Amino acid sequence: MNKQEESIQVTNAGPLVRLAALTYDALLVLGIWFVIGIIFVAANDGEHVATHNPFLPSALFIALFWFNTHFWRRGGQTLGMRAWRLRLLNDDPGQLSLMQCLVRFLVSLISFLLCGLGYFWIWLDKDGLSWHDRYSNTRVIRVPKKKKK
Repeated sequence: MNKQEESIQVTNAGPLVRLAALTYDALLVLGIWFVIGIIFVAANDGEHVATHNPFLPSALFIALFWFNTHFWRRGGQTLGMRAWRLRLLNDDPGQLSLMQCLVRFLVSLISFLLCGLGYFWIWLDKDGLSWHDRYSNTRVIRVPKKKKK
């Protein structure tokens, strides 16, 4: 590590910037869900997909999990995180495991369903971590702006 890299401060991302990245990613996921819905309607010969059909909600859930896991494991940034200069880091050495991604994903869903309590926990946590950061041994940091040469 050179002297310039040593002087860069790495800070955990706050809940508001995370919410902005989450909103950006939600718009992208809605587009993916729209395509999946079209495929289900087309496979049903243009008929309305039955509300008691478990396959469509399962496909939407899997697509959401895949979206996040794919980007978290390849570079630590979803597209929304990249736009807001956030990066997911593993507290353990190496790439995030599928189990870490699954734990992070499930705990973040619980956090979201509890009116964002797990996200806003960042303000109370001594290390500035959310519930899903804690349980998955990860953290979301702000990526410093690159200096122009």
